[in-house]
Amino acid sequence: MKARVGGDTPEIDSVYSVWRGCDWYEREVFDLYGIVFRGHPNMKRIMMPDDWVGHPLRKDFPLTGFVEVRYDDERKRVVYEPVRLAQEFRNFDFLSPWEGTEYVLPGDEKAKGAS
Repeated sequence: MKARVGGDTPEIDSVYSVWRGCDWYEREVFDLYGIVFRGHPNMKRIMMPDDWVGHPLRKDFPLTGFVEVRYDDERKRVVYEPVRLAQEFRNFDFLSPWEGTEYVLPGDEKAKGAS
């Protein structure tokens, strides 16, 4: 069955009352995509932890996380700090490999010897 849903908080009616076997599938879709099924008797997370923020397959969460955990020698305890990314991590190479790059990719030396 296919249905279109949209918006920031997508919702659709549950078919649990018709097909009891869809219980797990509707919960999985809710957990991974964030689509709420109205009328479902047990709409809670099935794969992700209960305190997880966001839905993995919607890609609405940061890949680095929100906080960094480390041990502080001065305080002699574990501290939680907001994640700060240095600018060099945001330096992307948008050149197409077909247009020619100025650097040698790993494995290119093997291709030259085979000719």
